[in-house]
Amino acid sequence: MIIKAPVKNDNIIRELRIGDVFYVSGTIYTMRDQAHRRILELHTKPPIDLKGAVIYHCGPIVKRINEKWTVVSAGPTTSSRMDKYIPDLIREFGIKIIIGKGELSEKVVTACRKYCAIYGIFPGGMGALAARSIQEVLGVEWMDLGMPEAIWKLKVEKFGPVFVAIDAHGDSLLKNVKDIVRKNVDRLLSSICSD
Repeated sequence: MIIKAPVKNDNIIRELRIGDVFYVSGTIYTMRDQAHRRILELHTKPPIDLKGAVIYHCGPIVKRINEKWTVVSAGPTTSSRMDKYIPDLIREFGIKIIIGKGELSEKVVTACRKYCAIYGIFPGGMGALAARSIQEVLGVEWMDLGMPEAIWKLKVEKFGPVFVAIDAHGDSLLKNVKDIVRKNVDRLLSSICSD
């Protein structure tokens, strides 16, 4: 499935379930720790429209070539660093998709369910693949935070694969996997201990 960004129809978000794979075409924004902090802790108005936005937790490697920015690599960063900000960003600004890597808290799961948003995982170690789907750097905001922490506005085509890790129905793929592993470990330990 290819999702057009920004997302204007919640039904598209509701259709996706944990484990589904999707791609994004349109405009996405990179955001990391400092941009989240500036918006929510320092109460700075975002320089971009976040309604229906696709946010990518990424500190891209970008270089200037002939007066234009070019993304060299754009692998995901660990989303748990932004975990405490994500529920408020979803609620206050209407963000629909967050892409990153790693597990997020139950508070994020609840926010995704309540406000019809999803969290997707882009495979780590594939920054060059991500960069290939970035057609153009449309702009950059808050460069004073430094290149990786700035907000990059990117035009993408078939950006992905992205795996749905938290869906708008309150399901969490990584929590489900952890629960299964925990049950299997408990079962294994109990069989070892009973011998």
